[in-house]
Order: sequence, then structure tokens, then C-alpha cells
Amino acid sequence: MEIGVLALQGSFHEHQSILEKLGAQVVQVRLPHDLDGLDGLIIPGGESTTIGKLAVDFGLLEPLQHFGKEHAIWGTCAGSIFLSKDAHRQQPLLGLMDIQVERNAFGRQVDSFEIDLEIPVLQSVSNKKPIFHSIFIRAPLIEKVGKNVEILAKLPNEKVVAARQGRLLATSFHPELTEDTRFHQYFLEVVQ
Repeated sequence: MEIGVLALQGSFHEHQSILEKLGAQVVQVRLPHDLDGLDGLIIPGGESTTIGKLAVDFGLLEPLQHFGKEHAIWGTCAGSIFLSKDAHRQQPLLGLMDIQVERNAFGRQVDSFEIDLEIPVLQSVSNKKPIFHSIFIRAPLIEKVGKNVEILAKLPNEKVVAARQGRLLATSFHPELTEDTRFHQYFLEVVQ
């Protein structure tokens, strides 16, 4: 399996490292031709306006939109914003996933936090209890989901932080910053 990691900005090395541990071949995507032959793509955390601007500058916006209509894409943190249809401001978005996202929903960097979340879909890749240690850094919140979007995880206050729409996956948190590979394993299942 060949998985791309959008390598314009953000935590792409961390995703690459986990995918390689799981046996996937990884391609760092910086230009449209890098998408050729990929089975899926991860858009990492970072800064969503920067990722969007660089995608426009490198001619990637339309190729990524086309790719996402036929292949699996997972956006983490800023990647989930870039994947969304609405982020409450003018910035380049892929508009692929029917979610509305609030940027920096939890505050500034100092307000970052970690929490254990119950994520039942992770049982498909492991017999472990479906508790996932989730790291939120200047994280977005998934405010609204469309009718074809499945909610995968919520905070204790019922705020949505992970969702899936077909082969599109969005998480407000950073699974790549943990030693737990289950979310990446789940994405590889989505890709197949």
C-alpha cells in the first residue's frame, strides 16, 4: 500500500514514521505528480491557512480535490480544517468533507490539552479497550456534520472531535504525536 503525506508544512514526518512502522510505503506529497499511484493521503496538523496557501502556490488544490473524490484522505487538526467545507473565514479549503469547523476552538497554544477518548471504531484494529490518548494543540472543533457524516469521537461535553464520511476522515487531535498506531491502522483499513 502506498500512502501520501502532504509535506508542505506541519507534522508530516511523524505520520510518515508511523505509516512506515505499519509497513506502508510513504510518499511525501509536494507537487501534483506526487499523487500519482497513491492509495490514500494524510493531511497533517500544522497551520491550515499556510497549508491552503502553499497548496494553491504549488498547484495542488484542484489535484487534491480530484484525488479526494476517488481515494481516502485523513486530515488531522489543521488537515481537518483544510478538508472541510466551511471554516468560518476566507481561506483555501478542499471542500470535500461535509463538516463545519471552528479553528482554534479551545484557545491559544497555552490552552492545549490531552485527554483519553473512547473511540469504538478502533476495536476493528485491536482487541484493546477503545480508549485513545488524544493530544489537542490549538485544535479545531467539528461544529456541524452533514447527514452522511458519521461521528467517531466526542469530548465529555459532547463536542465532536473525530468524524468520517465515506473514505474521508477528520480528527481534531494529533494521533501522530502518540506511540499508539491504532488510528493509522484504522485509516489503512479505510483506504482498502
